[in-house]
Amino acid sequence: MSTASPQPGAAAPGEGAATADSSLFVQSLARGLAVMAAFDAEHRELTLSQAAARAGLSRASARRLLHTLVELGYASTDGSSFALTPSVLRFGWAYLSGQPFAELARPVLQRLSDALGESASAAELDGTEVVYVQRVETKRIMRVDIRLGTRFPAAWTSMGRVLLAGTEPSAWPALVEASLPAAPPSARVIEAGALIALLEDVRERGYCIIDQELEPGLRSVAVPVRGPSGRVEHALNVSLRSAQDESAERAGERVVPALLAAAAELEAALGLS
Repeated sequence: MSTASPQPGAAAPGEGAATADSSLFVQSLARGLAVMAAFDAEHRELTLSQAAARAGLSRASARRLLHTLVELGYASTDGSSFALTPSVLRFGWAYLSGQPFAELARPVLQRLSDALGESASAAELDGTEVVYVQRVETKRIMRVDIRLGTRFPAAWTSMGRVLLAGTEPSAWPALVEASLPAAPPSARVIEAGALIALLEDVRERGYCIIDQELEPGLRSVAVPVRGPSGRVEHALNVSLRSAQDESAERAGERVVPALLAAAAELEAALGLS
């Protein structure tokens, strides 16, 4: 599971962070969260020095926070390095279990997956990242490891582009500029102007198809899901294996109608007027 982590040397939430009302800001909590966020899929274990650097904290502060996490059962240590424990999933589950969308989406995605024989997912936008909140997988082997809570740079995923396109167009330039540095190493180079044009196309079409931009051999088709207010709040997608005998356009013709029907079903359940 990948999460956005503070970059080494950057100010952590507990170090000089500005808030609307500093009298309500709990610095020790911010520092503890920064230490937890220092761990991700590429940094499952960290030494004290590494954790301090990634969280932007002093070694003394990081030491106290890490040992507090160990004492509470949220982290473990072998004496030289630290790792988070499964207990931290309580926080993610508390969020997911309180979201009616995730519960409503599960049977809809299951029917969609059964009908198409492909994996189906739902996600929401968090800044410039797309976060998976529900997923139904087929038994086909896909090289992308996706679980609930998995994050990807939104601009390079089908659901991410659908969600970005659902925001106000006036916000696109800032979102695109913030997204460009997070491009995956394997992603094709896209300039800001071209990416904005892609969002305009997605907004007009009402769906997005991405062909092997995030992972070689992987194709993805996504549509938006609107909440009761009419704003795009979530996205649904189907993951496909690229096939020589089926173009991306033909795949879209086969998959988009089923995705739109699933989105409409969810929108009705959510109370979209």
